[in-house]
Amino acid sequence: MTCLTRIGGTVLAVALAAPLNAAEPGGPLSAAEFEAATVGRTLYYNSGGEPYGVEQYLPGRQVVWAFLGDDCRKGEWYEDQGFICFVYEDNPEPQCWTFWQSDDGLLAKFRGDPFGLPLIAVEESPEPMACMGPNLGV
Repeated sequence: MTCLTRIGGTVLAVALAAPLNAAEPGGPLSAAEFEAATVGRTLYYNSGGEPYGVEQYLPGRQVVWAFLGDDCRKGEWYEDQGFICFVYEDNPEPQCWTFWQSDDGLLAKFRGDPFGLPLIAVEESPEPMACMGPNLGV
């Protein structure tokens, strides 16, 4: 017990990280593994048990993303130092993630936010996304 008191916040941080790490079997996906797991698919993501967004993965590392109920955004992804990074037509700032295969589905954690809620792909479809607005039929 005195060890817990002496370590204080460090023990708390380890305790908080443990459940998320338990959902991350094995190592993060490489770019080749991520591409093999996603190309030709449309994945629907949840965060904290709530619907979050949908992304269609096209050949050539091209993607179409939409937050649920929002317009579609075309983009592309690339690997950077072990992260899978996305840039979109409306935001050139890279959005970098680490991806794992988990028992619950493809799991993604945002770079620089180790205690943030992960995204979990809860549904998969070979069908293209239904986009609103100017990207109809993408």
